[in-house]
Amino acid sequence: MAQIVPCVTAADAHAYREQMARVAPFAKRVHIDFSDGQFSPVKMINPVQAYWPEGIVADLHLMLKDPTVHLETVVSLNPQLVIVHAESQGNLTSMILQLRALGIRTGVALLQQTPPQAAHQIIAEADHVLIFSGDLGHFGGMADLDLLKKVAQIKAINPTAEIGWDGGVNADNAAQLALGGIDVLNAGGFIQRAEDPKAAFNQLKELGARSQD
Repeated sequence: MAQIVPCVTAADAHAYREQMARVAPFAKRVHIDFSDGQFSPVKMINPVQAYWPEGIVADLHLMLKDPTVHLETVVSLNPQLVIVHAESQGNLTSMILQLRALGIRTGVALLQQTPPQAAHQIIAEADHVLIFSGDLGHFGGMADLDLLKKVAQIKAINPTAEIGWDGGVNADNAAQLALGGIDVLNAGGFIQRAEDPKAAFNQLKELGARSQD
């Protein structure tokens, strides 16, 4: 069964509050995006501005040129998972080991063009691997289902890794993504732009559960 995780992708504090409030009534886990305007062309809130309601666990997705410089801030937030991009700068393996030593789960994201073998070392150390099929810094994007081939490649490197998907998750592809081996479906625009966000979340949840039928 794939877990459905609403995304918060906000350019400023006001949008962040609105998006978090939209999903807080039903979400148990949220995926929060950060971007410095260098790794991706869009600048979003800084990690120091992040928060989430009690009772919700947070995955922090660091779309940053060098996420290692934000290590202290990230640790202070006490998230359940921190995801860095394999294509980022800095000693990512060291950052992952430091986070793990503090009891924080770690993940690595792969852009569309990055094969898992190119990030073998960090994938081997990570708890979570995120297959990215979106548009950096924006809701939406296309879910390129050809990227599902990465699932087997990731599992060959790290059989126990939780595998996430980010980009274009909707009612048309959620079941196929779950059947393809995705454990966590991070859904942004489909939930945030819905007239009834909870109903959209529940629809994806039902579709993700069908992978077990």
